[in-house]
Amino acid sequence: MSALPTRKDEAWRYSDMAAVAALWPPQPARLISVPAGEARADVLRVTEGGIHDLRVELGAGARLNLALLVQSASYARVALVAHLKAGASLDFGGVLLGAGAVVQEIVTDIRHDEPDAESRQRVRVVIDERAVGTYLGRIAVARDAQRTDAAQSARALVLKRTATANLKPELEIYADDVKCAHGCTVGELDKAGLFYLQSRGVPRPEAEALLTRAFVADAFAGLEDAAAREALEAETARWLEARA
Repeated sequence: MSALPTRKDEAWRYSDMAAVAALWPPQPARLISVPAGEARADVLRVTEGGIHDLRVELGAGARLNLALLVQSASYARVALVAHLKAGASLDFGGVLLGAGAVVQEIVTDIRHDEPDAESRQRVRVVIDERAVGTYLGRIAVARDAQRTDAAQSARALVLKRTATANLKPELEIYADDVKCAHGCTVGELDKAGLFYLQSRGVPRPEAEALLTRAFVADAFAGLEDAAAREALEAETARWLEARA
């Protein structure tokens, strides 16, 4: 059995360690394997808490479109480790919704092992009351993984200032012919957007809901299955309506 982690480990720095101890050891990692040249889409929902380890293996030229929704009343952590072979493509969209005093985390480690692979990550965190939402994202590019194209976007929306958002992007690049980018922001609803909608007769609660739904929906923009995307957006809308 692996040793119980501590906050000295950067990947567990913001975790609820009492909850981690109660859940340790976690269940074996779930594997998503896409053979060379094939394509797959998957949607994962975490609604009951727990520690969830996910391992992705993409063969040469394989494509995976992966969407994740974390919305739990108890501690929840999803850790994704992905290995990309030559020419593989990963599109990952993650949404974390937290209220009350819950602690939730999304941790990604995307490893470009071979040349010409592409990865896209869009993570949106919405937290209310005294919740803590964390995203730790790492992109690792091996020395031989030339012509890697990787992008990571993380944004957090804090509905009340008593909530806490932690965003930490990380690039580890050993190849010299790559295109890699990351960005993260933490903030409240766009005041200019609120003013624009209200000036056109939209009541403030509706304006806030519209802006928040648009903020969350951005994470699922890469999901090609329209029905699956609409179902996820409807789930987030119900959560947001409960906060109004």
